[in-house]
Amino acid sequence: MGDVDPAIAALSLWCTHRDHDGETETDGGTILYGPSFTHLSPAEQIGLCAHHVLHVALRHSARQAEMAARLGRGFKPKLYTLAADAMVNEALLTGGHALPRPAVRAKELIDLLPGLDTVAPNILAEWDTDRLYHALAAPLEGDPSQVNPAVEDYMLKRKFAPDLTSKGSLETQSDVWASRVDQALELGRSAGIGIGPALIRFGDLPGSTVPWERHLRRLLLKAVSDVPRQSHKRPAARWVAQEALAQASGVPSPAFQPGLARDMRRPRIIVALDTSSSVTDTQLDLFAAEVLGIQRRSDAEVHLWGFDTVLHSQTRLDHADALGRLEIRRGGGTDFTPVFDASTRFEPSLLIVLTDLDAPLPAAPRHPVIWAVPAPVARPPAFGKTLVMAR
Repeated sequence: MGDVDPAIAALSLWCTHRDHDGETETDGGTILYGPSFTHLSPAEQIGLCAHHVLHVALRHSARQAEMAARLGRGFKPKLYTLAADAMVNEALLTGGHALPRPAVRAKELIDLLPGLDTVAPNILAEWDTDRLYHALAAPLEGDPSQVNPAVEDYMLKRKFAPDLTSKGSLETQSDVWASRVDQALELGRSAGIGIGPALIRFGDLPGSTVPWERHLRRLLLKAVSDVPRQSHKRPAARWVAQEALAQASGVPSPAFQPGLARDMRRPRIIVALDTSSSVTDTQLDLFAAEVLGIQRRSDAEVHLWGFDTVLHSQTRLDHADALGRLEIRRGGGTDFTPVFDASTRFEPSLLIVLTDLDAPLPAAPRHPVIWAVPAPVARPPAFGKTLVMAR
């Protein structure tokens, strides 16, 4: 391997290599070689070994487990492995490796998906495994259980079999693996062969990004926390002492100072869904799960609103089953004014707007606002927190 691809050879030293009786596969940080591996040509052996080394280096087993925990029953492990294999194969073919045929490729999968830019200048720079998975697993005609027939047919033609599992111990130090991959690619660039010089920008590199759900959880907890507020119904202890001293001394009383008191109002959260935007049903499900989790712990009152140019639906979410019974219409334009006018009358603790921000913004309200967008925006709103749901 060192003669063909120094970068892969360096990364392979951090992997555990074992023989076993099944097909060759990756489990966490271990590569398990099956008997069929010995039947391949030397070039294909190097390519298949490099394929699994990249699975380990890019933390695909750990990322698969994390994605399964996030999405729950809606997660499709076969499609995640397909996305991981396609990204790895695309990188290896760019680096001049030979792979056992038939091999799946990210470019071919992207070409099968409707509504996507299939002529991206650099797929390896613009795409990663998680993004490709979400594109492959997008609900077909509103039914999340269905898979695009073109993708199913592609897997059959390529005789695709998953080679990635999450059974063993998983490497969770993404920053450590990011450093290892960077060093290995630099070694490959210096040698001038293999994936090093080919991968100037590689979007699937391991990173230590925090899932947007954690950011949402922190913002929700902050919004519904029982923080004492100033109340003119209760004097400050300092004022009481100064007032007593003034009366004893016969001097004028000091100006009244309000004290702190608990806010006895029930926290109220509004989740407003822009039904004309590109927010997916999966992202809405994840949002609702986080909001309902906060609702159970804080006894907050949660409302889900649907809007386009008008506020067309208002539903109170008391439990997860309420989300499954919603009938939210799609399409139309976008106008934020009806939502912000109605939310002002509600006096919520927090307003969350799921939107692509494709409309003029209203004036800033008195209550806090979170803008949840499906992809990064060029110019964030002038008020509120912007939460990107790209991953």
